[in-house]
Amino acid sequence: MNHEITHDPAFSMLRVDMQPGETLVTEPGAMIAMSNHINLEAKLTIDPSAGVGDKFKAIFAAVVRKFLGGESFFVSHYTTTQPGSVWFSPVMSGSIIHRKLEGNPITLSAGAYCGSMGNINVGVQYGGIKGILAKEGAFFLKVSGTGDLWFNSFGGVDVIDVNGSYIVDNGHLVGYEGDLKFNLKSAGGGLVGMFASGEGMVCEFTGQGRVYIQSRNVSAIVDWISPLLPL
Repeated sequence: MNHEITHDPAFSMLRVDMQPGETLVTEPGAMIAMSNHINLEAKLTIDPSAGVGDKFKAIFAAVVRKFLGGESFFVSHYTTTQPGSVWFSPVMSGSIIHRKLEGNPITLSAGAYCGSMGNINVGVQYGGIKGILAKEGAFFLKVSGTGDLWFNSFGGVDVIDVNGSYIVDNGHLVGYEGDLKFNLKSAGGGLVGMFASGEGMVCEFTGQGRVYIQSRNVSAIVDWISPLLPL
């Protein structure tokens, strides 16, 4: 499977070259262009041969992803009978990151999933009060399986290999993988430092793994724009 990411990091666009028998899954509305013989269907991710119980579970999982994981209820499925290409991009202005999964799960912030090909499962993981305070929401996306995964950020992305502990500002977290746990703490030492530094709460990761951080903070942009809006 060939692909190319262009216009990174500000306005990334992804081209995926498809072969017969392959299925590309993306968030709806992400398509920019495609070869005219490629077939596009909007549907839930349900195996046609699945039993009633499995189909009910798939529908329930889609509902959970929609209302708790920040993802769409439906996804776009692309198939083809001859070689062709699909171009798509995320809503947010930023990077698209490719990750080859081989059974190694990755945890993403809600809304970061962009597309996938292969036996990839996108589930929802409860983040608890830590996720809410970290402004990542109560739920994260847990992506697992084997295949190709693309996810997006707001701004450019850096990848940090962690072995021990590492501090990440909560508004700049895209995702993480490996044997990592995180706790919230003040960036500047107590309540006074938290407010005086302007950094608020940060995520302290411990363990061994990889953290993906983004160069821009959605909440900071919203806070900057809000006073400029008419009442």
